[in-house]
Amino acid sequence: MTVLRLFVYGTLKPGYPPHDRFCRPWLSAHQAALVRGRLYHLPMGYPGLTPEEGWVQGELLLFEHPPSRLLAQLDAFEGYSPNLSPEMNAYHRQEVPVYDLTHKPLGTAWAYIMSTERVRDFNGEWLPEGVWQRPINLRA
Repeated sequence: MTVLRLFVYGTLKPGYPPHDRFCRPWLSAHQAALVRGRLYHLPMGYPGLTPEEGWVQGELLLFEHPPSRLLAQLDAFEGYSPNLSPEMNAYHRQEVPVYDLTHKPLGTAWAYIMSTERVRDFNGEWLPEGVWQRPINLRA
């Protein structure tokens, strides 16, 4: 893999400790971006993106020549294993279309999506503006 494209909307965004730990050392570029979906704040202190109608704002991260283990480390952080059934994963990693803030297509990127049912089970709070921002002092 020469370029890894990842859309992030929570603690993997710049400014949060998990971004510093997992992303910043390998990051080539990033820009504000949008994906289709709906965003929820979860009681555990982080967000979930669901495949519902709406727009979610986050960051498109580009990693040129990332270490081969980077995607596996991100999967582990997000509670996703491609070897487990969807019900056993907190999130599902999938490629989604990404847009700039004027809705111009930017291609596709990986994103971690949560099922609507799981968000409901967690009593997630819908964020109608599609932006998640919480205090920076979260623990990774």
